[in-house]
Amino acid sequence: MTSRTTRQRSAILRILTGCQDFVSAQELHTLLTAADVPVGLTTVYRALRDLEATGGVDVVRDEAGERLYRPRPTDGHRHYLICRYCGRSRPVDSEIVERWADRVGADTGFAAVEHTVELTGICGDCQPATDEGEPPPCRWEPLRGRARSCAS
Repeated sequence: MTSRTTRQRSAILRILTGCQDFVSAQELHTLLTAADVPVGLTTVYRALRDLEATGGVDVVRDEAGERLYRPRPTDGHRHYLICRYCGRSRPVDSEIVERWADRVGADTGFAAVEHTVELTGICGDCQPATDEGEPPPCRWEPLRGRARSCAS
């Protein structure tokens, strides 16, 4: 983070690191509150903005356009396949995308090319059985409403 490290920012990073899927700033704030960490929502947004600027998180947008955050692995940025029903995310091999983005930059004379690739689908737990029309209730809490548990 570009700002000084405080007890609150350390707690934000600790809770975020415990999340196995992407979370919104509001979900993260709810988790911090539940953990009895006194932190304002503005501080959470500021910390996430700093983490994004320094490459500490990967960011995607949900279908409503809300930014969702996940700690970035130390070996660099990833692309994810995200379940549209439950929000579960899985990193995917995207070396071909990285090579393509590099080639587009080189071919056009652009430098410092950045890209966003968002892949969504329906995970195995949320897929309907072949004789059902609706997806079954997922064992993961949905993205909307209350925050998902990041401890499991």
